[in-house]
Amino acid sequence: MTGVDLGHLVAVRTRHPEAVAEAAERRRRRPLVGDSGRLMIVAADHPARGALAVGDRPLAMANRLDLLERLCLALSRPGVDGVLATADILDDLLLLGALEDKVVMGSMNRGGLAGAAFELDDRFTGHRPQDLARLRFDAGKLLLRIEPNDPGSLTTLHSAARAIDAMAALRLPVFVEPFLCRREADGRLRNDLGAEAVTTSLAIASGLAGTSAYTWLKVPVTEHPDDMAHVMETSTLPAVLLGGEVGDDQDAAYERWRKALRLPTVQGLVVGRSLLYPAGGDVAAAVDTAVGLL
Repeated sequence: MTGVDLGHLVAVRTRHPEAVAEAAERRRRRPLVGDSGRLMIVAADHPARGALAVGDRPLAMANRLDLLERLCLALSRPGVDGVLATADILDDLLLLGALEDKVVMGSMNRGGLAGAAFELDDRFTGHRPQDLARLRFDAGKLLLRIEPNDPGSLTTLHSAARAIDAMAALRLPVFVEPFLCRREADGRLRNDLGAEAVTTSLAIASGLAGTSAYTWLKVPVTEHPDDMAHVMETSTLPAVLLGGEVGDDQDAAYERWRKALRLPTVQGLVVGRSLLYPAGGDVAAAVDTAVGLL
């Protein structure tokens, strides 16, 4: 792992909090999509939603020093374009100098805490569009979960649409991660990854707001990967694949991603826990393999 001096990081935060804004101002920026025409983003916005588990480890992502070291290692690997995270993590990475020439995506709505009764109330508790512009970040991301039997989903749709409008007004790309979901008998929220549900969610997300000029889609691979070709015919918006939980069979996940990456609207990958906490423990190897798929 790339070493992180936790004591120094805390000292800077304590004595010189304006260093975050100064680091953002000095950061060298780059185009969203580079010469490769592909986009490889490491995601680490899970903790702010209370989603700390990886596999059978319920608090795997709770150790911030460990997470930062894993992120710094992943960002140092060739072919990794950038990171998606919440303000606290991006502030740390700015202070560590890990975001030079990287795409920085701010996570915008983290209010739907994992397992909470209000989990579907995905309020915008993270980066605002003006924050992303002020910090000279490159894009934002929002989660859009729709439960057909929950009247509150209309509020989520409206909030998402206005956030997309605000991002477009600032000419900032926004990555929309849509799901149709349902409450199980045990109260847990499940995302429907069937082809019809994913197709419907993409159609809804594509039509939000007054313009789609700056909208990207962040798309899960369907239950049956062979359905992806038809699913991705739903929209002309550029898309990236959502990694999600892949379990112990990482090779099978890589093959699903490889097939979907051949589709014309799919421009890259946004993957988090399966690369930062791979089954075999080798972060560099997992990241390099994912980059190789592009």
